[in-house]
Order: sequence, then structure tokens, then C-alpha cells
Amino acid sequence: MRILGAVERVTEAVYIALEQLRANKFRSAMTILGIVIGVATVMTMSAAIAGIRGQAMEGIEAAGPKNFIVARYNFVEIQFSDDGPSWRDNPKVTPREVARLTELSSVRSAIVEVYTSATLDGPQGAPVSGVGIAGNSAGWDEFTLGTFVAGNNFLPTDVAASHPVLVLSKPLAEVLFGSLDPVGRTVKADGRPFTVLGVFEPRGNIFGDSNDNFAVMPYTAALKHLKAWDGFLRALVVTEDDATQQQAIDQVVGAMRGMRGLRPADPNDFAIIKQEEILETFNKITGVFFIVMIGLSSVALMVGGVGVIAIMMISVTERTREIGVRKALGARRREILWQFLFEASTLTVAGATVGMILGALAAWLIRSLTPIPATVQPGAVVAALVMAAVAGIFFGLFPAWRASRLDPVVALRYE
Repeated sequence: MRILGAVERVTEAVYIALEQLRANKFRSAMTILGIVIGVATVMTMSAAIAGIRGQAMEGIEAAGPKNFIVARYNFVEIQFSDDGPSWRDNPKVTPREVARLTELSSVRSAIVEVYTSATLDGPQGAPVSGVGIAGNSAGWDEFTLGTFVAGNNFLPTDVAASHPVLVLSKPLAEVLFGSLDPVGRTVKADGRPFTVLGVFEPRGNIFGDSNDNFAVMPYTAALKHLKAWDGFLRALVVTEDDATQQQAIDQVVGAMRGMRGLRPADPNDFAIIKQEEILETFNKITGVFFIVMIGLSSVALMVGGVGVIAIMMISVTERTREIGVRKALGARRREILWQFLFEASTLTVAGATVGMILGALAAWLIRSLTPIPATVQPGAVVAALVMAAVAGIFFGLFPAWRASRLDPVVALRYE
């Protein structure tokens, strides 16, 4: 019976609160505006962060959890000294070193990669600027997983002879060639002709180019014909199935130190970059966005909270006589207090509901208009509702306390 009575009182309180909202639509709308903005901000940012994180996790899975990179420096956590980059004295990673890594028992393959960008011009449409160009050795598709939807990959002979050939990503091929079959046709990269050998549709790779428009060519061709610099050459290492990542890393580190003649006390003059490091850096970046999101939403909630206090104080003043009648009929202070707290919470939850609808709409727009698969998380919905309800209780506490402390005799005489 107590539970039924409590449910009945809560239902009645919510009903009265909704009646107050309907009776003062404009005033209530202005009051919850801050709550709406705060919740919409939280929903939109959390949806975008969840989408980006999902992409990163898919990239880790696609790249293979045991694969890693050997580079001249750690491009994930690069640090600069006062007079330039601290890694500038490190020797370049060379193709000879990469070839030596392929011979290790724990390594299935080691792929040369040097990265640059170029403007690509095909027979249809306008030139596409800023296209990411990965210069690789043959077999790069072991590291960058995906499917050749047309044509095929270049061969070791193409790498050895620096042939001007390339593979296009599927979206880029559609932009450059439209409905034409691109295989065997010519595309110009920074004005130099390259023959298209194949069209590749990647599954996603956290180490790869996140842009849909990219091309892959022999690294020798990138160094010879484009502005690629071998100072940033690196090795993409694919670990053997029957070996652990740590076994492969230990062998790679030993081989690199041996080739470079490093003594036991000498530090490594190269970097090993694992996917976990990239994910950790990603989490740090998104953590900063999360803090900014919390700050923005907190400001909006504070503004909304001040509005809640104001409207609830007005409500208490307008209903002073009603409070006196209820107290004269036996209503206790606790019941009056809870009544106004429920009204304040209903007000903020209504604002949160509108904010969630706007946030979900913003997430849909982000997902539709950008590559970010923004997804509204159920946890964010629950958190927004709880946050709004707590804000309503917190900011409505003083007006509710004041209503509960009214003297019934004085309240009945109020005009």
C-alpha cells in the first residue's frame, strides 16, 4: 500500500508540474533553454566521439592486433626540443633494413612505406588536391586489409624498376573516372602520368589514411616522380600467426640494433609504434573534447538552473494561497517540498528530452554529411536524463524549501 501511495503521489506531482508547464508555455520554454542547449551539446559530442572511437577500434581490428610499425621517430608522441625535433639525429629507416626484417622468424612480412600527397587529375571532373599517396613495397595489402574490386596490385618488378603505376581507392576512382573503368587508364599525379593498375576498397586501418581518397604506388616511384622524402620512410611489420607481438618486436629491435651497430648501453635510434599507443593517444584527444563538452554543458546547465530557480520562486509566489489551503487541509511540509521538487525536475527533464531530440538530430546530420559515424549511445541518454533530474532537484531545492516553510495563516491571507 505504501508503494501504491508513493506512486500515486509521484504521478499527481508530475501531473501538476505538467499543468504548470502548459499554463506558462513561453516562460517555461525560456527557462529550459539552457537545459536544452546543455543536453544537446552532451548528446552531439558523445555521439561524435563514440562514432570516431568505433572507427578507431575497427581500424585496430582490421590492421591486425599484432602488427606494428618501425619508424625513424614515434610520430604518435613526437616531442620537439628548443632547437628542432629531438629525433633529427636518428638515422633514416632504409629499404635494406626493412628487407632484413622480413627474414626474421616471427615476421611474416615487412613493407616499406613512405607517405606524401599530390593533386590527381583524371579524364572526368576537376582535379582532386591533397590526395594521400602511400608509397609501398609489394604486398602492402597484407597490412592494409581490403579488397581489390578491379584490376590488381603492382609487382616487385614494378618496385624495382620505379614504374609509374598506382592503385586507387574506390571513392577516388569514382571521382576521377566516373563510370569509366579506370584499370589501364592514365591519371596525372602532380602533372606526371601514372597508369592505374587496380581499384582497392579498404576495410579500414588505424595506421592508414582515414581519408577515402588515397592512392598506393611503388615507394620507388613516389621517391622518383613525386615529392616524397625518404627521411620519413618506415616499415609496416606483419607478425606471423604463430608468434606473439612481443616476440616479433624483440626480434625486430635486436635486428635493428645489430644492423646499426648499437652497443648494449646505447638507446634505440628508431621507434616501435604499436596500435595501443595510437588508441591511447586517440583517447587523450577525445578526453580533451570530453572535458570541453562537460564545460560547455555545465555553463548551459548553470544558466538553465538559474532560470529554474527564478521560475520556481515565481511559481511559489503565485501559488502562496494554494499552499496555505493545502497546509490548512493537513498537507505536511515534506509533501509541499516534494511537490515543488518534482515540478522543478519535471521542468528540467522536459528540457533534457528536447535536448536529446536535437542531439539525436545533430548526430544524424553528422552521420549523413560527414565520414564520422556518429551514434547516440544509450548510456548518454540515461546520463542526460539523470543529470537533468538532479539539476532540477538541486536548483529547485531553495524554492521548494521556501514553499514548505510558509506559515499557513499568512499564506491564506496572501493576495
